[in-house]
Amino acid sequence: MLDHLAQLPEALVEPVQVGLFIKRSSTFAQLRTTTRWVALMVKLPRVVTSPRPDLKVQSHGSSHFHTYNLRTPDDINPALLDLVTEAYEADAS
Repeated sequence: MLDHLAQLPEALVEPVQVGLFIKRSSTFAQLRTTTRWVALMVKLPRVVTSPRPDLKVQSHGSSHFHTYNLRTPDDINPALLDLVTEAYEADAS
């Protein structure tokens, strides 16, 4: 994940007590640790339909917060990295 974020020129990874906040003009993604997994939250302007059973979506106005539970490094796949890139690009303003 961090290798992918390094390719996004204005992405800033901010360590906080609850995990990592990933920012451009605002926070567009978060990684939060729990005892059994790491929760990846991605803020998008659209709702993603996914067959993953662990996907949770919370909508607030025109923003949709998608949370994925990552139990192993193999859970980070190209589709999730594409969503992180989409969130980064949507946060350009």
